[in-house]
Amino acid sequence: MGRQKHLCVYCGSNLGASPAYAETARILAKALVARGYGLVYGGAKVGIMGLVADTVLAEGGRAVGVIPDALVEREVAHGGLSEQHVVRSMHERKTLMEQLSDGFVALPGGIGTLEELFEIWTWAHLGFHHKPIGVLNVEGYYDDLLGFLAHAHGQGYVLKTPMQMLLVRDQVEDLLDAMETYEPPAVDAVLDADDV
Repeated sequence: MGRQKHLCVYCGSNLGASPAYAETARILAKALVARGYGLVYGGAKVGIMGLVADTVLAEGGRAVGVIPDALVEREVAHGGLSEQHVVRSMHERKTLMEQLSDGFVALPGGIGTLEELFEIWTWAHLGFHHKPIGVLNVEGYYDDLLGFLAHAHGQGYVLKTPMQMLLVRDQVEDLLDAMETYEPPAVDAVLDADDV
């Protein structure tokens, strides 16, 4: 029997303004377990982060946290996970989360979520990994960001290939289906002058 696949979920340490964010987090967590995935996430027990982990665990799934030692108290590290990695820095956190994961999903979140999403997307663009990256655009949360990315693409700063690497859906099952059938663009295309 092979290693269980894990999806990394980037999300906030608070619940956000709309109840739809928490509801979608629960739906995603249940869908991960139903499809046989383990969860990798930031290791906290608060906000959407804690909600995703608690739901995965309640459904009988596996939840793996990765949290820097400086944030153990500040983010209130989850004490009931299947596995909790305490690392020394944010850089180590993101590197280990990438290594433990077979794909990445961004729920609505703040600057930490955005930073994680953009870094893992940049790594894919540079060919450092070929794993699917999904964005759950709950109630249009990411509409303005996607509009800006379209603008940046039009200005020649975000090329076609990385735009194709970002899977954006507003429903959990649609996103997971797209991730499971994802075929990464050829790495050579990243540096192709015609990739505009």
